[in-house]
Amino acid sequence: MSAGLNIDRDGAVLTLTINRPERRNALDNATYAALTEQLARASADASVSAVILTGAGEHFTAGNDLRDFQAERGAGDSAAMSFLRALTTTDVPVIAAVEGYAVGIGVTLLQHCDFVHIGEGATLRLPFVALGLCPEGASSLLLPRLAGARRAAEWLLQGKAFGARQALEAGLATTVTPAGQALVAARATAADLAAQPPAALRLTKAMLRRPDHEAIQATLDYEAEQFRARLATEEAQAAFARFFKK
Repeated sequence: MSAGLNIDRDGAVLTLTINRPERRNALDNATYAALTEQLARASADASVSAVILTGAGEHFTAGNDLRDFQAERGAGDSAAMSFLRALTTTDVPVIAAVEGYAVGIGVTLLQHCDFVHIGEGATLRLPFVALGLCPEGASSLLLPRLAGARRAAEWLLQGKAFGARQALEAGLATTVTPAGQALVAARATAADLAAQPPAALRLTKAMLRRPDHEAIQATLDYEAEQFRARLATEEAQAAFARFFKK
């Protein structure tokens, strides 16, 4: 167990459970750092065939812990950005098991997972504009590709919430499971992957990701630059103040 993260290894499968249920598993810098470290270790360990990413309790993740995140405005990669780089460059298949709330980066990270199982009743939302911010996680590039321009506009410009079935229709989810069964489905997928020849498995994932790699990394950089600038604006600060008053 690490800061905000439960770590479990079962054979060739590594399960990372975001464990901050009192904050709906909101991601602080320590949790991002732990996730980044575990993904790096998995990438360097040829015996790992799959990583499962899930949340403790009722929710996947409420996204960034705004109090922690708001304070980080320096140059260079933020803790969140370091995590996204690790997620977008690993050659280990990543499986997400989503229940309850998935907000902000809790949605954008799903674009970079190889399999996404979402439980019925889950609520996904991208409230960047409402917070005076802008998209991250390469979502300005990938979400229109997955969901189409019209749906991406609803989700990013209006911040409309959507459910598991809409995520499936948009290509953001692999399957929709009964509520509470997303992790069961993720473990079944991981077991299947663990039965495959490991070197061929990793090579195939790398080949699938290779055509878009440069575009994704460039978009991550561009979005991060704009996001960092937005954090310092009066518009964003006013939006944060309204959020903290709730």
